[in-house]
Amino acid sequence: MTDTTPNPAPDAKAPGLLRSGLVVSFMTMLSRVLGLVRDVVVANYFGSKSEADAFFIAFKIPNFLRRLFAEGAFAQAFVPVLSEYRTKRSLAEVKLLVDKVAGTLGLTLVGITALGVAGAPVLITLFAPGFHGDTEKLGLATDMLRITFPYLLLISLTALCGSILNSYNRFAVPAFTPVLLNLSMIGATLCLTPYFDQPIMALAWGVFIAGVLQLLFQLPFLAQIRLLPVPRPDRKHEGVKRIMTLMIPALFGVSVSQINLMLDTVLASFLQTGSISWLYYADRLSELPLGAFGIAVGTVILPALSRQHAGDDPKAFAATLDWAVRMVLLVGVPAALALLLLAEPLIATLFHYGAMTERDVLQSAAALRAYAVGVMTFMLIKVLAPGYFARQDTKTPVKIAIICMVANMVLNLILIWPLKHVGLALATSLSALLNAGLLWWGLRKIGVFQAQPGWPMFAVRLLLACFAMGALVLWLTPAVEQWLAWGWRQKVWHMSVLVCAGGGVYIAALLAAGLRLRHIRR
Repeated sequence: MTDTTPNPAPDAKAPGLLRSGLVVSFMTMLSRVLGLVRDVVVANYFGSKSEADAFFIAFKIPNFLRRLFAEGAFAQAFVPVLSEYRTKRSLAEVKLLVDKVAGTLGLTLVGITALGVAGAPVLITLFAPGFHGDTEKLGLATDMLRITFPYLLLISLTALCGSILNSYNRFAVPAFTPVLLNLSMIGATLCLTPYFDQPIMALAWGVFIAGVLQLLFQLPFLAQIRLLPVPRPDRKHEGVKRIMTLMIPALFGVSVSQINLMLDTVLASFLQTGSISWLYYADRLSELPLGAFGIAVGTVILPALSRQHAGDDPKAFAATLDWAVRMVLLVGVPAALALLLLAEPLIATLFHYGAMTERDVLQSAAALRAYAVGVMTFMLIKVLAPGYFARQDTKTPVKIAIICMVANMVLNLILIWPLKHVGLALATSLSALLNAGLLWWGLRKIGVFQAQPGWPMFAVRLLLACFAMGALVLWLTPAVEQWLAWGWRQKVWHMSVLVCAGGGVYIAALLAAGLRLRHIRR
């Protein structure tokens, strides 16, 4: 018998955006903290040696494609269509859409995975052409890619499940899921390395195991809302065709920052050994505020924006976008400032152990400062892009993405000569700044983004609080040489003091300037 049960009203009992954002932010912060623990363990075991460079390439390729197929293009195309179905159609029609999408996506990814495993040497040469002259590094990276590439299939199906849960306001489960990747890689490093002739192969298996665990973890929660996918491939289904139409240009639109990072990796493979690892560790730290809050806000506003567009409520749409931008600035500006001021202390505290040398710390810290320039804009992209995708407009972000990719390539070629790997990081940040600016201008031009009252006072409060935080951090921070000489207990203690003092004075300054919870609640 066909289930014609209607969906609940889109916003019935839905948690507020601030509350949902905090839930996602907390879960994502947990994942990012464990990710840093993972990177500390990996740095301690493997440092910035050629084996580490090989693994980071083997991990980056499926991870890069994951962000295109899963978090990037697919999610931005699928969620608006699913939200429209949820708003206007019955549960049976939503379930049919989910089944058709799961089957079509799964079948496509099986083919891509088979090609990726078979063509692993070609992919390594394509993404890291500098490895071509080093047969040992190329062979090791190829072997690891054959193990890590199926992660693309597993995590993309996991992203499908997570998108469904997010659309039904079940944000916590998808936000917690990445924790399993970090736990798996930590466990593999600590427990499996003795069993391999090449110990770093354990990390590749840790990635594969994580993909299986992440997919299985979400299935029971989908069953609770009666949307557990039963894959049935059907490219002719109306909803599937719309998603595919939106997804193709979205491959460039929302994931431009990831494409830029891969271009960095390609060029870095021609630089001295360690450059890829220096960029990796710096990128991981710069992504902490992006993942902890930028992605969280972008995650919770996309279903809301999609429902507001489907319900023809432009005022609510504009207010939601404005709220998201303010929240990102409230976190992104002080985060970028902190990364600029504390680059060496942060890298030393987290990674200066075992195989990680003082030179590695200084080189990675220089890249971190360059990435810090773009931290705020990376976060803004995550909340501005949904303003287009919720309206099912993928053409405009594609145009912007092409402009920014060309700009990034030009900046890479200009900056790599004088600044080496730091120039690659700076080029990525500058192209992200251009990307965010063009996204914002486009939304303003068509009247979708409309500044809400209170911006001047908000800006004053933000700047005063950042000035207070920066002054205190500079006053309390010991010299770089001291950080390099300390043991881990002293580093952790002093960093904890700096983080707590800086965060405390920032919040206190905001409150003293008059900011209250009602000003940021949406």
